[in-house]
Amino acid sequence: MTSSSRVSARLGAIAPSATLAVDAKAKALKAAGRPVIGFGAGEPDFPTPQHIVEAAVEAARDPKNHRYTPAAGLPELKQAIADKTLRDSGYEVDPATVLVTNGGKQAVFQAFAAILDPGDEVILPAPYWTTYPEAIALTGASSVEVFAGADQGYLVTVEQLEAARTDKTKALLFCSPSNPTGAVYSPEQTKAIGEWALEHGIWVITDEIYEHLLYDGAQFTPILREVPALAETTLVLNGVAKTFAMTGWRVGWMQGPADVIKAATNFQSHLTSNVANVSQRAAIAALTGPMDEVEAMRVAFDRRRKTMVEMLSAIDGFQVPVPQGAFYAYPSVEGVLGREIRGKVASTSAELAAIILDEAEVAVVPGEAFGPSGYVRLSYALADADLAEGVGRIQALLAE
Repeated sequence: MTSSSRVSARLGAIAPSATLAVDAKAKALKAAGRPVIGFGAGEPDFPTPQHIVEAAVEAARDPKNHRYTPAAGLPELKQAIADKTLRDSGYEVDPATVLVTNGGKQAVFQAFAAILDPGDEVILPAPYWTTYPEAIALTGASSVEVFAGADQGYLVTVEQLEAARTDKTKALLFCSPSNPTGAVYSPEQTKAIGEWALEHGIWVITDEIYEHLLYDGAQFTPILREVPALAETTLVLNGVAKTFAMTGWRVGWMQGPADVIKAATNFQSHLTSNVANVSQRAAIAALTGPMDEVEAMRVAFDRRRKTMVEMLSAIDGFQVPVPQGAFYAYPSVEGVLGREIRGKVASTSAELAAIILDEAEVAVVPGEAFGPSGYVRLSYALADADLAEGVGRIQALLAE
């Protein structure tokens, strides 16, 4: 038996999550006693708010949560998601069109699986989150990357999208606030993109997981609020992970047209069945409870954002568009490539990230994980002192 036939071509072609790989390497070095500071994972450093934890503890004691529940999610949670959508996004959805998933990643995969066939194309604005192209490829469809660089603030235009459209274009992935760049589309830009998709009969898969993490007066613009007529061809993806510091609880959701949600629910019933009930009960507490701790976390992220942008901007060769959402900075590092750093020369951002890890013991994610080379992503969802120390080490290394 040849080695290539042991693993299916479908799974053999998937690249591992670059962000998790960087995080794992940083943690391994840390465990070996190295003073590594990791900017890799997009994970709040705060504990989950206490009232959410208490709801979970209470739920764990109740035997009804020890059993299977409907694959699509607890009715109470689906109602809470519908109520939250009206509150935060400004439009009504039927709870029956909500599917609760094991984290946002399952929602992403199932959204693509539900509407794509082999040969379809998905327009993927770049830089993009590392999981999107892999999830698209698993369906047999292909990604068509549309790149917007630092000079555009990482925001694609309708003209760029139109240039990428073909008769095979089935869907557009839209993510605002963006991972990895922190870029936020304005209401006008969002509406224009939505109207373009509507005009050409293109599905929109909109990832809204960073909706509450906004700065400098930027506003979250739900595409369905701007273009309500898209409702029959839009899948909305969201979750509690980033807003409520609940990455480990694994609760996300997808909402969309009844026929597509029914198909995705059928798929999930064979794949994972329901999300852990204790986590679902915690999510109900998150979505129906007070938002003051969410705001406190946002204020802390904002402070760290300003520190990081200021420190990165001081590095000769870095160009740093100011992120207005999420918790990432995405500097262009093209001005550093080709320069000698302790006897080494990086010609790509992947090589630069390796040098920074080896020489400064700081982990950043190279742009190759999110599209073209020439960039690095740093999360500012870590303690203020670690952030200053980590970026300070990069400053010192690149100033030598």
